[in-house]
Amino acid sequence: MTRNNLLSENLSYNGISPTPTHLHLCSYNAESVQRYTSENIESLLPHLAQKSMDWIQIHGLQKATVIQDICRHFNIDFLVAQDILNANHQTKIEEHEKYNVIILKLLSYDEKNELIPQQLSIIQGEKFLLTFTERESDFFNEIETAIQNNVLKIRDRQSDFLLSVLLNSVMACCMSIIISMEDDLEDIEERLMSPDTAEIPGIDDIQTHRKNYRLIKKTIIPLKEEFSKLLHNENILLHKANRPFFNDVNDHLQFIIQTLDSCREMFPTLVELYVSNNDLRMNNIMKQLTVVSTIFIPLTFLVGIWGMNFHNMPELSWEYGYLYAWGLMLITAVAVYLYIKRKKWY
Repeated sequence: MTRNNLLSENLSYNGISPTPTHLHLCSYNAESVQRYTSENIESLLPHLAQKSMDWIQIHGLQKATVIQDICRHFNIDFLVAQDILNANHQTKIEEHEKYNVIILKLLSYDEKNELIPQQLSIIQGEKFLLTFTERESDFFNEIETAIQNNVLKIRDRQSDFLLSVLLNSVMACCMSIIISMEDDLEDIEERLMSPDTAEIPGIDDIQTHRKNYRLIKKTIIPLKEEFSKLLHNENILLHKANRPFFNDVNDHLQFIIQTLDSCREMFPTLVELYVSNNDLRMNNIMKQLTVVSTIFIPLTFLVGIWGMNFHNMPELSWEYGYLYAWGLMLITAVAVYLYIKRKKWY
């Protein structure tokens, strides 16, 4: 029976990731960047500067008490903390009085070429940004490098710009996955239409991509509806100067959705092609067996005649009867084969 989270004051992580909880602080301003690592928020408090932008990455959600302490320090609602620890939470975007909450999924391939989801929770305040991931990940390393090098003067911008960069990275990852999937599906289609039967893919190839498609769709489609809350609401934490960057994120999102639709239309076609190839391959096999059977039917007839157990058979006394029998059977087999070929039955 599912527990009612509104009747519990205790936080707990319901995912399967064994990654221990640890924190990475990136505190920066126009002049400098400082980095610190810790296992709790208390040891990072002396490094949180009022005139700096603080980005805390929380990897691993095993220690719910650490997550609760972080949320208390930044005045994050208890229900939001519960959502962060709920690994199966659906995609959503919420606007609160002093912070925004974004919960979505990060997708990556495993060794079996199957997509595995990882929940990413982002909380954006005026001077801070928190990211919660279930596992240790180098997904944001490129952004850290950009902060270090002050690319696009990122250290001079507000927290909403950093949020747009994070969301853009998520969209870029999804775009890469969905474009790769579309290319794979087109390759499967070409192989299914190829006359070389040795190159025909199996149904497992189609099923793997269809499973990945459903996972991407489950991740992206809710985000399409939720993202409008950032674009259209009068959100005091999203400054007008940075809204074009969120529009760019939305453009990438729309591209992913359009590509998803294209992939969805390809799956029925691929299944039909696979079934047609199977039918064609079976027809070819049956045709070959029929030709072999047709050739051997008259031979079986001749052998059946000479195999009858009668005492007075004229052929039994022929000196070269054995050779005559072989010659007649060979001529009959060749004649049947040539007749079938002339009729273009094979």
